[in-house]
Amino acid sequence: MLNDWGGTSLKTTIADYWSIDPVSLLDFLQSAPNGLKEEEAQHRFQALSSKPTFSLPRDFSLMLSQFKSPIVILLIVSSLLSATVRDFTDAAIILSIIFFSGFLGYWQERGAQNAVDSLQSLVQMTCKVLRDGKILDIPQTNVVPGDIVILSAGDTIPADGVILESNHLFVDEASLTGESFPVGKSPGTVTPDTPLSRRTNVLHMGTHVVSGTARMLAVKIGKESVFGSISSRLKLRPPETEFEKGIRRFGYLLMEVTLLLVILIFAVNVYFHRPVLEALLFSLALAVGLTPQLLPAVISVNLARGARTMADRKVIVKRLSAIENIGSMNILCSDKTGTLTEGVVQVDSSLDPAGRPDPAVLRLAALNSWFESGFSNPVDAALKDTQPEGFPQVEKLGEIPYDFVRKRLTILVREKGSTLLVTKGALKGIFSVCSWVATQNGPVPIADFQETIFEVYRSSSAKGYRVIGVAYGQLPAPEPLGAENEKDLVFAGFILLKDPVKETAKRAIRDLRDLGVSLKVVTGDNALVASTVAGEVGLDETRILSGEDLRSMTDEALVHAVGNVDVFADVDPNQKERIILAMKKAGNVVGFLGDGINDSPALHSADVGISVDTGVDVAKEAADLVLLQKDLEVLRDGIREGRKTFANTMKYVFMATSANFGNMFSMAWASLFLPFLPLLPKQVLLTNLLTDFPEMAIASDRVDDDLLRTPRRWDIGFIKRFMTVFGLLSSVFDFMTFAALLLVFKAGTETFRTAWFVESVVSASLIVLVIRTRKLFWKDKPGSILMMATGCIVTMTIGLPFSPLGPILGFTPLPVGMMIAIALIV
Repeated sequence: MLNDWGGTSLKTTIADYWSIDPVSLLDFLQSAPNGLKEEEAQHRFQALSSKPTFSLPRDFSLMLSQFKSPIVILLIVSSLLSATVRDFTDAAIILSIIFFSGFLGYWQERGAQNAVDSLQSLVQMTCKVLRDGKILDIPQTNVVPGDIVILSAGDTIPADGVILESNHLFVDEASLTGESFPVGKSPGTVTPDTPLSRRTNVLHMGTHVVSGTARMLAVKIGKESVFGSISSRLKLRPPETEFEKGIRRFGYLLMEVTLLLVILIFAVNVYFHRPVLEALLFSLALAVGLTPQLLPAVISVNLARGARTMADRKVIVKRLSAIENIGSMNILCSDKTGTLTEGVVQVDSSLDPAGRPDPAVLRLAALNSWFESGFSNPVDAALKDTQPEGFPQVEKLGEIPYDFVRKRLTILVREKGSTLLVTKGALKGIFSVCSWVATQNGPVPIADFQETIFEVYRSSSAKGYRVIGVAYGQLPAPEPLGAENEKDLVFAGFILLKDPVKETAKRAIRDLRDLGVSLKVVTGDNALVASTVAGEVGLDETRILSGEDLRSMTDEALVHAVGNVDVFADVDPNQKERIILAMKKAGNVVGFLGDGINDSPALHSADVGISVDTGVDVAKEAADLVLLQKDLEVLRDGIREGRKTFANTMKYVFMATSANFGNMFSMAWASLFLPFLPLLPKQVLLTNLLTDFPEMAIASDRVDDDLLRTPRRWDIGFIKRFMTVFGLLSSVFDFMTFAALLLVFKAGTETFRTAWFVESVVSASLIVLVIRTRKLFWKDKPGSILMMATGCIVTMTIGLPFSPLGPILGFTPLPVGMMIAIALIV
């Protein structure tokens, strides 16, 4: 056995594996052309797996993150200092409250992360490997050195390795080398000093197959791979989303307000010759009260709950922040196949070049589909179904895989002693390599039939059929097959395919429009087919822009045009990306729904990349959301959930910047004219903890229907205005409380603090029920969990001064008259 697969790294022993011939490399890795034995593969996986057996490191990091705020750290240090020179009990209480708040945030975030991890396992990426001579589907993370990986178009490469066999293999390595065009790959060896971009015999983890097929010997996995080492070294993270930018800007806003207030309050208290340590603790406690400590936990809980609810509606969230983005989305771009249509392709008929039925054309097309070895697709599946017996007397000699430049697939076969080349694909792609047309009297020059061919194509497309062309040719002898052989072919005829429009499509598009989301169809099909389907699903007065028109437009012109176009037809992958970028430049939040290899650039560029569980690996990997069912109705439900999640997150933001801000602002001003601190530092922290507690239940709250009707985004300007107006309004009632306590009831220090604590917590807890809705609060019932949490906190707060904990916390029982006055003010 090679090493023990647990201690010795392969990094040093086979650093230049691209220069070693594959046979020697197989021997070194103790593998074979028919793959590893399953038992040996499992042993290697268990020995090399870097997954921890328990989650302590992540949990420990998550717990520490609850105390990363500089203000909280200063408060802890000040409390410890206070314990050495003053009251140990007060310091212990302050530290207990801080750590309990941190534990509450940790517990919520931990539960949210675990829930999301379990959901994401539902869309686990798999790959094909050869073990014991059998092809198996396994998770990509289970590939081990020595595995033989089988690759085809659309597959993401799960490890670094060398090519053992390939057939017209092209790989997209842009994520590693920056090369925008697919790179041709083939077996062989290169010198040890060959740079990464020129290692034509090596495939790298994280890149993907654009076309062709291959068998690869896996050599390096995980962090040992090139991509893995770059990621771990640079700690790569995805680009910041609009939602994350909003949170960051909100954090900056609160930091500015908090620092200004802390410095002012501390300076004034020191000026009035109050104890420096007490003034510092009070100022820091106020800062903690102003800081929405639980915002990360509230956001995590909200997003995790949204992810679980979306999973129930067949939408799996891969990136949590995408939940908010899908709620903000106002344009959805989608292909028509499988979204507007059933996605179940059926062969309607086969026609000769003159448009007459011809079964010979169908046989040629089915022959091509039976022997293609690229990624499976509905067209080939439908053509195979027309020939259930297959072609047992036919031998495959070669293949030129489909790509998005040629837009055709070619195979070379031997039948009855002669070779035959058969190609099928988009009509323009087929027509460009044909010199002849098949007729009843034999082949004639294609120029004589050009107008007839395109008339059949136009009339069939206008009826909603997808039309593909079929051609054939004779090769004198088998030879290495290449694109140069696709010439002087005979055009055989057409295959007409139908894909019925979904019954639910029209209703789903109407529902999306009601939610403020415009649907744009982006398809590789021709304009006639796209227009027909668009009309059937209710996109009236369809405005179409073709790929040919796009090529002649500047980026600036496209930005102005995209808003007025409903259908983009006959577009290639790069044009899809251009369309998405133009829509974003025009100020839209854009979603893109795609499941093919050619959709990957657009999925990366969109604000919300959406794929489906049946899509190719590279599409699912690029997506933020994965649909378990390719249906616009599923996506409509996902949009509503995204908006609910965003609305509930905003509720917490408004609560943190209104009642809490008002209370802390009032305490700050009161400390300037009162002969004593209005609340002790431990009481300020307790106020903050108790008012935050019911807000943790906000994720389960109901959301007003009017908040779901239109896309919503962060508005820091509105938050500033809300914080100022509502905070000052709250302070007016706080000063009314101060006046009542000092002038009417002549309250002493402990009584004042107790009454003010009760009023602060009760009012801040109840105001949640008002801020959570734009309706009259008694007409819009809150969620049951939120209502229960609020009720518990109000009851606990009123009873706390009468409990044994009251004296320890500095509280005293209040007289009945004072309680009634507080109730009236609240």
